[in-house]
Amino acid sequence: MPETGFFLNRLYAQMEPSAKNRRVVDLRLGLSYVGVKLDSGTTGIAAVLPDISHRGCTDLKEAGTYTGAEAQHLIKYLLESKSSLRLSIGLALANALVKLPVDTHEDREATTYFNLKPGEKVAMVGLFAPLVERIRATGANLTIIEKNPARIDLLSDEEKKQALKECDVAIITATTLLNNTCEETLAMLGRPRIVALMGPSTPLVPEIFSGTQVNHLGGAIVTNAQRVLQIISEGGGTPALRPYLRFVNMKC
Repeated sequence: MPETGFFLNRLYAQMEPSAKNRRVVDLRLGLSYVGVKLDSGTTGIAAVLPDISHRGCTDLKEAGTYTGAEAQHLIKYLLESKSSLRLSIGLALANALVKLPVDTHEDREATTYFNLKPGEKVAMVGLFAPLVERIRATGANLTIIEKNPARIDLLSDEEKKQALKECDVAIITATTLLNNTCEETLAMLGRPRIVALMGPSTPLVPEIFSGTQVNHLGGAIVTNAQRVLQIISEGGGTPALRPYLRFVNMKC
């Protein structure tokens, strides 16, 4: 089982060379997302965990200095596992650095790649509300594993373990990278045919998942940086951002 932080450490090693000679021209920190725009013109986003608001007022002592900061310095935030807010900034920066092949710029609905069959077991870690009815319409049996009781009834620990162990398809939110549960979640899986890491925070870098069960990535590319950064600043979440993102699916 990979240790906690395994994927973020790999991501740092992969993206650190690309961060050299790049600078941040804008950074927005909202209620749901962080957005980072670089002097190359590219922008990346990553989720802000819901419990951030309960942190101390000195959590970001560097506030006010990010514009013009060297990307090579901020990419090190990926290694700061004790601060989920810095992790979010580091992940957004890494996502801004990602360079994708032209043929990955697809915008198809993610479940079309999964070829779900009636009776198959799907474990969804983190509620992806738009996918729920589409998955159930295939006849597959969906179990949702969620941490927020305000969104859905929570499962017992035993029910979670059973769902992960027995699933044929696992759909895992990329926010597990930020709350240090991704590696732990993968360790509880049996032998699913598809393990998909999904959500706008997903780093679209297949190399960092080599040698693991993750074989599908579903992430987002910012297509209108000005609107995305404004929406983040005004507290907007995924529904408001969606028109200004291109959703991409790729196999690892």
